Amino acid sequence: MGIFGKQDELQIIAFQTYGTDKHLYARGRALEDEEIDLVEKGWYGILRNTYKRFETDEIKNTTLKLTLADGRAVTGRTDNHGYYLLDASIANLAELTNSEGWLPYEMAYADAKLKRTIKHENRFPGEMLIPSKKADFGVISDIDDTILHTGVASFLKWKALYNTFFKNASIRLPLKGAAAFYHQLHRGVSGSNANPIFYVSNSPWNLYRYLEFFLTKNTFPKGPILLRSMAATLGNRKTEQPHKTHEIENILTTYPELRFVLIGDSGEHDADIYKAINERYPDRILAIYLRDVGHRKRMARIRKMFEGYHTPVSFVENSDQAITHAKKLGLI
Repeated sequence: MGIFGKQDELQIIAFQTYGTDKHLYARGRALEDEEIDLVEKGWYGILRNTYKRFETDEIKNTTLKLTLADGRAVTGRTDNHGYYLLDASIANLAELTNSEGWLPYEMAYADAKLKRTIKHENRFPGEMLIPSKKADFGVISDIDDTILHTGVASFLKWKALYNTFFKNASIRLPLKGAAAFYHQLHRGVSGSNANPIFYVSNSPWNLYRYLEFFLTKNTFPKGPILLRSMAATLGNRKTEQPHKTHEIENILTTYPELRFVLIGDSGEHDADIYKAINERYPDRILAIYLRDVGHRKRMARIRKMFEGYHTPVSFVENSDQAITHAKKLGLI
């Protein structure tokens, strides 16, 4: 709801997802458009925009329609939080992709009873990645403190909170050289591959556009951004499989013919998750990169964990070290 009770226009935010030639998988969220300014400066404006990201006016239980470039369509409904998930078997999707493997589509509101103004003539673009046949391997990367200075390992995570709530995406700094390293991995040793990049984070979906803007502005290779619900972020999930583990396993099972490079940091649980994944899926992991975030006790534990390990593991302080290691392995 806008200022003075005025209704905001409706929008659909289509998250970048991934699927196969026969499996369409699209997700996103239907919301009122709060007109969030991703480049606004000044602490008050940034804090106001942050509030808008989390105080959302979602469009619940409404019908949406996805249309492919060849006219084929799929319908679905949003849930009580405005999220939608369209999961359907459709043949020959790869025929509609570009050279990088991206499948374009359009989302639209399809509920005739919805008497609201809808932005962009009710046409909202989306994309799903189907890895190109030019791919030799895939890359699964963490975001926080792996490619984006966040501070999740700081005392009580105060740096992470400050960076999220009081900095806009346009001034957030990537780790030096990270984008160049990821482009080299994306292009592979031939320089002409289209190796898929997947970005996995424990951040809530409310930060999707914020992180998408950051990756685009800092010229990282485009790839699905896999976040989690606010309820999962705030709730107690000790008895459930960790979000990152779940997402990584989904990627591995979706593309059984691909091997992967895992990239994370020493700040939280990446090392433990990546080792467990590697043990569960032997011969699927080409290399593991863990960036040192400056926590000596954690780094010492992680180094000991991987002593004499059978899969190449590189502990790096900067992207130049990662590039040197990847060249030795013949990845770039």
